[in-house]
Amino acid sequence: MSHLSQKTTGFLAEFRKFIARGNVMDLAVGVIIGGAFKGITDSLVNDILNPILGIFAGDNAALAALSIQLPGGGALMLGSFLNAVLNFLIMAFVVFCIIKALNRLHKKEEDATPPPPQPSREEQLLIEIRDLLKERT
Repeated sequence: MSHLSQKTTGFLAEFRKFIARGNVMDLAVGVIIGGAFKGITDSLVNDILNPILGIFAGDNAALAALSIQLPGGGALMLGSFLNAVLNFLIMAFVVFCIIKALNRLHKKEEDATPPPPQPSREEQLLIEIRDLLKERT
Protein backbone atom coordinates (compact mmCIF):
# COMPACT_ATOMS: atom_id res chain seq x y z
CA MET A 1 0.00 0.00 0.00
CA SER A 2 2.84 2.40 0.75
CA HIS A 3 4.24 1.84 -2.76
CA LEU A 4 0.91 2.93 -4.31
CA SER A 5 0.69 5.92 -1.98
CA GLN A 6 4.24 6.97 -2.84
CA LYS A 7 3.48 6.66 -6.56
CA THR A 8 0.33 8.77 -6.19
CA THR A 9 2.13 11.42 -4.16
CA GLY A 10 4.91 11.61 -6.77
CA PHE A 11 2.33 11.91 -9.53
CA LEU A 12 0.46 14.68 -7.71
CA ALA A 13 3.72 16.54 -7.00
CA GLU A 14 4.66 16.31 -10.66
CA PHE A 15 1.19 17.50 -11.68
CA ARG A 16 1.39 20.43 -9.23
CA LYS A 17 4.80 21.39 -10.66
CA PHE A 18 3.37 21.21 -14.20
CA ILE A 19 0.41 23.43 -13.32
CA ALA A 20 2.61 25.99 -11.56
CA ARG A 21 4.67 26.62 -14.69
CA GLY A 22 4.18 30.04 -16.18
CA ASN A 23 3.33 28.73 -19.66
CA VAL A 24 0.36 26.74 -18.40
CA MET A 25 -1.01 29.75 -16.53
CA ASP A 26 -0.52 31.95 -19.60
CA LEU A 27 -2.34 29.37 -21.71
CA ALA A 28 -5.21 29.21 -19.22
CA VAL A 29 -5.59 32.99 -19.26
CA GLY A 30 -5.46 32.96 -23.07
CA VAL A 31 -8.20 30.32 -23.28
CA ILE A 32 -10.44 32.25 -20.90
CA ILE A 33 -9.94 35.54 -22.75
CA GLY A 34 -10.39 33.76 -26.09
CA GLY A 35 -13.69 32.30 -24.91
CA ALA A 36 -14.90 35.72 -23.82
CA PHE A 37 -13.71 37.27 -27.09
CA LYS A 38 -15.57 34.59 -29.05
CA GLY A 39 -18.81 35.92 -27.55
CA ILE A 40 -17.94 39.37 -28.87
CA THR A 41 -17.16 38.09 -32.37
CA ASP A 42 -20.35 35.97 -32.39
CA SER A 43 -22.36 39.07 -31.52
CA LEU A 44 -20.54 41.14 -34.16
CA VAL A 45 -21.29 38.57 -36.85
CA ASN A 46 -24.84 37.69 -35.76
CA ASP A 47 -26.11 41.11 -34.69
CA ILE A 48 -24.25 43.53 -36.97
CA LEU A 49 -22.77 41.83 -40.04
CA ASN A 50 -25.61 39.34 -40.67
CA PRO A 51 -28.37 41.96 -40.98
CA ILE A 52 -26.19 44.07 -43.28
CA LEU A 53 -25.23 41.09 -45.45
CA GLY A 54 -28.83 39.84 -45.27
CA ILE A 55 -29.81 42.81 -47.42
CA PHE A 56 -27.84 41.23 -50.25
CA ALA A 57 -29.29 37.77 -49.50
CA GLY A 58 -32.75 39.11 -50.30
CA ASP A 59 -35.89 40.03 -48.36
CA ASN A 60 -33.71 41.78 -45.76
CA ALA A 61 -33.39 38.43 -43.96
CA ALA A 62 -30.46 37.66 -41.73
CA LEU A 63 -27.60 35.94 -43.49
CA ALA A 64 -27.77 33.07 -40.96
CA ALA A 65 -31.15 32.09 -42.37
CA LEU A 66 -29.74 31.67 -45.88
CA SER A 67 -30.24 28.08 -46.98
CA ILE A 68 -30.83 26.03 -50.10
CA GLN A 69 -33.64 23.50 -49.93
CA LEU A 70 -32.72 20.05 -51.14
CA PRO A 71 -35.08 17.71 -52.96
CA GLY A 72 -36.53 15.16 -50.56
CA GLY A 73 -36.31 17.49 -47.57
CA GLY A 74 -33.39 18.97 -45.71
CA ALA A 75 -31.40 22.05 -46.51
CA LEU A 76 -27.87 23.29 -47.02
CA MET A 77 -27.39 25.87 -44.28
CA LEU A 78 -25.10 28.25 -46.17
CA GLY A 79 -25.78 31.10 -43.75
CA SER A 80 -24.56 29.12 -40.73
CA PHE A 81 -21.44 28.12 -42.62
CA LEU A 82 -20.76 31.72 -43.66
CA ASN A 83 -21.21 32.77 -40.00
CA ALA A 84 -18.56 30.26 -38.94
CA VAL A 85 -16.19 31.48 -41.68
CA LEU A 86 -16.71 35.12 -40.66
CA ASN A 87 -16.09 34.26 -36.99
CA PHE A 88 -12.89 32.45 -37.92
CA LEU A 89 -11.62 35.29 -40.10
CA ILE A 90 -12.30 37.88 -37.39
CA MET A 91 -10.60 35.78 -34.69
CA ALA A 92 -7.63 35.02 -36.98
CA PHE A 93 -7.24 38.72 -37.81
CA VAL A 94 -7.30 39.73 -34.15
CA VAL A 95 -4.75 37.04 -33.21
CA PHE A 96 -2.56 38.18 -36.12
CA CYS A 97 -2.71 41.80 -34.91
CA ILE A 98 -1.88 40.78 -31.32
CA ILE A 99 1.10 38.66 -32.41
CA LYS A 100 2.33 41.42 -34.72
CA ALA A 101 2.17 43.93 -31.83
CA LEU A 102 3.97 41.52 -29.47
CA ASN A 103 6.70 40.88 -32.05
CA ARG A 104 7.17 44.62 -32.49
CA LEU A 105 7.39 45.04 -28.71
CA HIS A 106 9.98 42.23 -28.41
CA LYS A 107 12.02 43.73 -31.24
CA LYS A 108 12.10 47.10 -29.48
CA GLU A 109 13.29 45.37 -26.30
CA GLU A 110 16.05 43.58 -28.25
CA ASP A 111 17.12 46.82 -29.92
CA ALA A 112 17.23 48.58 -26.55
CA THR A 113 19.84 46.22 -25.10
CA PRO A 114 23.22 47.93 -25.11
CA PRO A 115 26.10 46.36 -27.02
CA PRO A 116 28.70 44.56 -24.94
CA PRO A 117 31.38 46.91 -23.56
CA GLN A 118 34.61 47.26 -25.52
CA PRO A 119 37.71 45.77 -23.90
CA SER A 120 39.82 48.22 -21.93
CA ARG A 121 43.24 49.32 -23.22
CA GLU A 122 44.93 46.85 -20.86
CA GLU A 123 42.78 43.98 -22.13
CA GLN A 124 43.60 44.90 -25.75
CA LEU A 125 47.32 44.87 -24.95
CA LEU A 126 47.02 41.48 -23.24
CA ILE A 127 45.16 40.11 -26.29
CA GLU A 128 47.91 41.38 -28.59
CA ILE A 129 50.61 39.81 -26.36
CA ARG A 130 48.72 36.51 -26.34
CA ASP A 131 48.42 36.55 -30.12
CA LEU A 132 52.13 37.31 -30.52
CA LEU A 133 53.03 34.45 -28.19
CA LYS A 134 50.83 32.09 -30.20
CA GLU A 135 52.61 33.10 -33.40
CA ARG A 136 56.03 32.30 -31.87
CA THR A 137 55.12 28.70 -31.05
